[in-house]
Order: sequence, then structure tokens, then C-alpha cells
Amino acid sequence: QVQLVESGGGLVQAGGSLRLSCAASGRTFSRFAMGWFRQAPGKEREFVAATSWSGGNIYYADSAKGRFTISRDSAKNTVYLQMNSLKVEDTAVYYCAARASIVVVTADSLYDYWGQGTQVTVSS
Repeated sequence: QVQLVESGGGLVQAGGSLRLSCAASGRTFSRFAMGWFRQAPGKEREFVAATSWSGGNIYYADSAKGRFTISRDSAKNTVYLQMNSLKVEDTAVYYCAARASIVVVTADSLYDYWGQGTQVTVSS
């Protein structure tokens, strides 16, 4: 059974940084794609970033390009989202997701497993 556990969220001032972690367990993830999504109050869940487990294919939402970096540590079975230059509009619950495929996609409906989410709040 796949489990994804996010951590690292919190309250930060605009311009600050946070690093989210997603600890994955229950499977061998070498043929998985991993993604980060977020959902702000009153809004639909949206794609942030995704990577193949090998790191060979990485995609970012336009809102994340240049500020966020997705990476993974295979030895720790952990995926990270480094978020710099945070803006108030980045405030949301951030979710880690896993897809049982090497093909990296941005549609949340195509991901098979989800974490419980971690709150990120950016104050002005």
C-alpha cells in the first residue's frame, strides 16, 4: 500500500522560502512519476510541479517556474519541493501525489496516490 506523507509546510513572510518533503513508502518508486499540487481556499486543485523518479523529466506550472524546484532523494524515497520567493498567492494546501507510470503528467486525475496535504501560508 502506497503511503505519501508531506511535511515542511508553515507560515512564512512574502519573499521567504520553504522546503516541502514527501516521504513515500509501500512500493518501489523507480517507475513512478511524482507530483506536487496545491489547493487554495475556494479554488480548484492545481498542478505545481512533477518529476519522473529518475529526475529525467520535470515539469513546472508557469507560476512555479524560476521560483520552485522539485527534486527527489532515491535513497530516502523522498520528493522535495523547494519554494523560494514565496508570494501571498502561493498560500494553499500542498499535496504530494504519485502516479504508477514513468510518464510525467500534469493532470491531477491521472495520479493514483495522494498525501494528506500540508498547509503553506504566506503573509504580506
